[in-house]
Amino acid sequence: MLDVVIRGGQVVTPMGVGEWDVAIQGEKIVAVAAPGTLTDEVGRVIDATGMVVVPGGIEPHAHISAPIMGHGDLKTAPPPEVSRAALFGGTTTLLDFAIQYPGIDIPQAIAERTNEWQGNSYADYAHHLMLLGAIPPEILGSIHEAVEEGFPTIKIFTTNIRPPATTGEPRMVGTGHLHDLMEEIQRLNAMLLVHSEDDDMVQHMYQKLAREERTEWYNMHLVHSAESEDVSFRRVLRVAEWTGAPVYFVHVSASQGLNNILEARADGRPVYGETLHNYCCFGAENYKEENGMKYHTYPSLKSEDDRQALWRGIVNNGLSTMATDEYCTSWETKISGRTVADVTGGHNGAEARMGVTYSEGVSRRGMTLQRYVDVTSANAAKIMGLYPRKGVLAPGSDADIALIDTNFKRKLTMDDFHISDYSIWEGFEADGWPVTTLLRGNVVVDNREFKAVAGSGQFIPRKVNTDVTNRPVA
Repeated sequence: MLDVVIRGGQVVTPMGVGEWDVAIQGEKIVAVAAPGTLTDEVGRVIDATGMVVVPGGIEPHAHISAPIMGHGDLKTAPPPEVSRAALFGGTTTLLDFAIQYPGIDIPQAIAERTNEWQGNSYADYAHHLMLLGAIPPEILGSIHEAVEEGFPTIKIFTTNIRPPATTGEPRMVGTGHLHDLMEEIQRLNAMLLVHSEDDDMVQHMYQKLAREERTEWYNMHLVHSAESEDVSFRRVLRVAEWTGAPVYFVHVSASQGLNNILEARADGRPVYGETLHNYCCFGAENYKEENGMKYHTYPSLKSEDDRQALWRGIVNNGLSTMATDEYCTSWETKISGRTVADVTGGHNGAEARMGVTYSEGVSRRGMTLQRYVDVTSANAAKIMGLYPRKGVLAPGSDADIALIDTNFKRKLTMDDFHISDYSIWEGFEADGWPVTTLLRGNVVVDNREFKAVAGSGQFIPRKVNTDVTNRPVA
């Protein structure tokens, strides 16, 4: 007996798109078949007429229950809130960060995340490692244990992001430490995630704008500039070329960054890039609106030309994933910073990611449905070591599925969101939106009604395939 069959929708698989039946038994997909060919008894049939049926979304970049820079002990929204909103938006797996602060080791960083997440998430989840500042030899030497235990992705920063007085722990990893880490990443068949900006340029611009009394938040793109991204990407890629390490650039924001990625991938190198849906939909001019800092996520929004280039990278080629850099705060916290030095980064984006990418990418820009699945799920699954358990509609894969209603066409209101007291997506013109979500065979959102059981999300250990770390396969 089959537990669930999804019928009547346009089903998106690696082999193509068609009106197929998707059969589920327990937590797994057991068949993707021609209509009418499944003869088993079925516990429930889901009518997907007018729907596009895709793998559940994978959010590769989220900061959940994380310290908010410049706000003392205040933290971003916790796992129950973010995972609930994510399921409403068709995203079934979230990846956040186990932060190795100075003074603690990697097992302690992982234990902190386990304590935060275990039994508290509606969605499935995994953790990247995050290393801050200079990397001690004992930390570098212990990375292999974490990789072997299912944590094969490590994030670093090439900048402190903010002026030293407002940063907290130093974040920047110098080029020498970067080289040594890349050698270890390459040896372990792991994946390096890089927040890549030139710190000297960033800090110089903070100081320059302070001298010129031009520190208003709407000058953020002058501090975290396209030039800084270009210079830093080139440096990181050069070290990666020397060491053979794979690189995943987080939150690509400028055409120069995209072009550097395209050049490296054309040479057959394992280089990947993500962008953010707010970078694709808003630009630096939006900063000038009243309370325009609400749009800000580090590094920064860029020009209209950059925005259009990012969409080309997502719709056509060059960028591998659409992420959010989820960093959910209250409205009061979000707009409390008014200068380039103290603006709060991030926003509550995980719920809107799948719908925004479909509405703007597929409906308005002609993105193919298979490419849509690549940038919202499959590529993240491959790059981060979740594939083919996640990120694909195929027999043997987890039955993580989102149904997108192609007839959902209207302007979004705050009633459409399920986290925080504001959204930069209020007023967005939806043209196709997730309405039903399954997580490992369980219907967790049923026609926009929440059904998930608290704490039912599972930790997912990961291992990156060697194809991903040797050539640009996603």
